Amino acid sequence: MPRRLQAVGSLGNAPYSARMPTSAEILVAFLAQNGVDRCFNVPGESYVAIMDALHAHPSIDLVTARQEGGAGFMAVADARFTGRPGIALVSRGPGACNASIAVHTAQQDAVPMLLIVGQVEARDLRARSFQEIDYSRMFDGVAKFVGEATHPDQVPELLARAWAAMLTGVPGPAVLALPEDVLRQECSLPVPRALVSDDAAPSPEAADRLAAMLRTAERPILLAGGDCDRPGGRQALVEFAERWQLPVAVGFRRQDLFPNDHPLYAGDMGLSNPEHQKAAFASSDLVIAMGTRLGDITSQGYTWPEPGQRLVHICPDPAWLGWRFFPELALNAHALPTMAALNARNAGAPASRAAWTAELNRIHMAEAAWTPRTANDGVVFGNVVAKLGTHLADNAIVTLDAGTFGAPFYRKVKWRSGQMLMAPISGAMGYGMPAAVAAVLRNPDRPVICAVGDGGFLMSGQELAVAAGRKAPMKVLLSDNASYGSIRIHQERDHPGRVSGTDLKNPDLAMMGAAYGYPVMVVEREDELPKLMDALTAPGPLFAVVKTSLSAVLPKP
Repeated sequence: MPRRLQAVGSLGNAPYSARMPTSAEILVAFLAQNGVDRCFNVPGESYVAIMDALHAHPSIDLVTARQEGGAGFMAVADARFTGRPGIALVSRGPGACNASIAVHTAQQDAVPMLLIVGQVEARDLRARSFQEIDYSRMFDGVAKFVGEATHPDQVPELLARAWAAMLTGVPGPAVLALPEDVLRQECSLPVPRALVSDDAAPSPEAADRLAAMLRTAERPILLAGGDCDRPGGRQALVEFAERWQLPVAVGFRRQDLFPNDHPLYAGDMGLSNPEHQKAAFASSDLVIAMGTRLGDITSQGYTWPEPGQRLVHICPDPAWLGWRFFPELALNAHALPTMAALNARNAGAPASRAAWTAELNRIHMAEAAWTPRTANDGVVFGNVVAKLGTHLADNAIVTLDAGTFGAPFYRKVKWRSGQMLMAPISGAMGYGMPAAVAAVLRNPDRPVICAVGDGGFLMSGQELAVAAGRKAPMKVLLSDNASYGSIRIHQERDHPGRVSGTDLKNPDLAMMGAAYGYPVMVVEREDELPKLMDALTAPGPLFAVVKTSLSAVLPKP
């Protein structure tokens, strides 16, 4: 006999006693049961049944974005705060295509994100029907799991499998394609339990071996990756580094994982690392890669750790162990239980290690120093960032878009404990504004600053309407140099003087900010920076446009 509502659990306040719940109602109940309190969407007729189920479930806030890529970016950013999968709801075809940039970002950034696509009716699947896409083929190689229902009783299983995939091992995205007729139909199965494996810990033998390696290494480096970006991860990282006296480098765009003013901080592994820093890292006698996949940028194009360097690779997904690198010790484990296991063993460090950690910190500090510069074609944005770094509140959140304007944030700001840097590891333009909206909705009492270039702003700046509609007091710091600066730099290096396709003709960006109802400030001179700092650190919203120098970021002839 089919199970009725009483066997399913709480599905909100709607009266369903006369019938079984629909698969859309099962989906919403599953999300609520697993702590989801916010979803992001662009509405579509193919999943109206889910929107109706959300209306009947007051504990979940539905945030309506202006473009599916923006909704997806918001979900990715929101997941970084909650540790739960961020939820994006989009319609079939064009909606899913627009949202695919966020799925790629979630995969590259190792963030759990669930994209729910309202699919064509089940009878039209694989019939080349209007707006139909086979999402298993579209997202193959990007999403950790792709599921498609053809019957309402398949929805509970697909939800449980997607949830487990997103949160097991290295986090990542999942995609569920749910036909609109299936969503409306009654489901005879209960709300499933989410089954997610516990964090993997190293075996006692492996922990003993790693402890012995740490005790004897004279020039070790701990490379911290995204698996430390979870509740308690930053504090655990500091405690582990201090207990074992390990210099800490962070992976690509992970600068906020470890306090940059700490004497054990050795800098980041990112783009354009100075040669003397890379040479120092290459002289390490033990590299502990903790919670990182050792991707191409963090590993400097797969050149570091160098052949012959002792490497311990700790990653919760075995597929990344032995990929491009051959570690002396490989642990299929998570960062936090690994650090706990090592802390439970007697720490030790050779006396000579103090000079090594001091030298790495000295190299980083020299690289982080900023000397104010001037230019005759606008404000040097590095000057703005360097000043802002000294004014940021201890609990500030800064979201960055992709682009050259963001480079000083990675090396010239000393990120402190309690501050958060949110930048797209994937390098996706258009991330900054939606991420800031998600950040301020999740953290209304923390200062949130979105730093973005003129190119990235015009990709997703319309999501400022969401913040304005919610009266969210975020701040926008917009660098306007009328160029796709990152690509222009490559042009000048490879084809000097042959500029093509990178110049921008911008609208009046200040008027755009004003149109959204934000107080506007335009900065055109260096002597206006103190007033800008006051505005960026004062309570309330702000839309600041800085007319920045292009020549200051271009390579010298």
